[in-house]
Amino acid sequence: MSDFSRLSLNTATTKKWTLQQAVDGCVRAGIPAIGPWRDRVAEAGLENAARMIRDAGLRVSSLCRGGFLTAADPEGQAAALQDNRQAVLEAVALGTSELFLVVGGLAPGEKDVLAARQRVADRLAELVPFASAHGVRLVLEPLHPMYAADRALISTLGQALDLAAPYPVEAVGVAVDTFHVWWDPELKVQIERAGREGRIASYQVCDFNLPIAADALLSRGMMGDGVIDFATITAWIRDAGFTGDIEVEIFNQEIWDADGDEVIATMKERYAELVLPHA
Repeated sequence: MSDFSRLSLNTATTKKWTLQQAVDGCVRAGIPAIGPWRDRVAEAGLENAARMIRDAGLRVSSLCRGGFLTAADPEGQAAALQDNRQAVLEAVALGTSELFLVVGGLAPGEKDVLAARQRVADRLAELVPFASAHGVRLVLEPLHPMYAADRALISTLGQALDLAAPYPVEAVGVAVDTFHVWWDPELKVQIERAGREGRIASYQVCDFNLPIAADALLSRGMMGDGVIDFATITAWIRDAGFTGDIEVEIFNQEIWDADGDEVIATMKERYAELVLPHA
């Protein structure tokens, strides 16, 4: 029997399921944790979402997502802060201390990457006190460089750690998502650094499929279907001291169109084969 005690279903993997269906699917499959996306929480209603997860006996490994902090105009900056503060309150209600941040890309028409990254740092400084006061850690997620222009100007784990460095480890952490960071020649060194600094807040696994989908967002695949060496990266994460939940988060139209219970069954098989032995 495999040990699934650290496995978490990120609800993006079963996108067509409602939150209730995802919760029920986890219970049927014996998966002990769930990482909900805010759209599914909003659809169910925050109080109802928290209750259904709690009543099912599931842990909430994280909440996805806040962020998008790169607006150049005062109105956009204020709106981003308001939305992120709301996300913090949602994390509290759901019983998780981990709020993912996808930091955002360039403002419309902008080409000044350095200025946009500085705005991320500025907004983070404004958001940290509110999140910390509510016991929520902001989890910086570096995204693959192909998403830098529109989704995340933070592309490497090293960049995320530098952005987190001014803050206590309980206030700002980092996520290691295999899809986004597998290519980085500094990955081992930066995972070791993240471990020493106590910054690893989440480990997410999925594969990097080729060819790239027409919509690059949908190129994530089931573990084993792409090019990622899960044994090596997972061992680095283990050796860095991470013992938390391991989320499976997949954006893939074929997987979204498949039966959710079959997706979860495959997810468990691949996790047991490719990830768990090295965790």
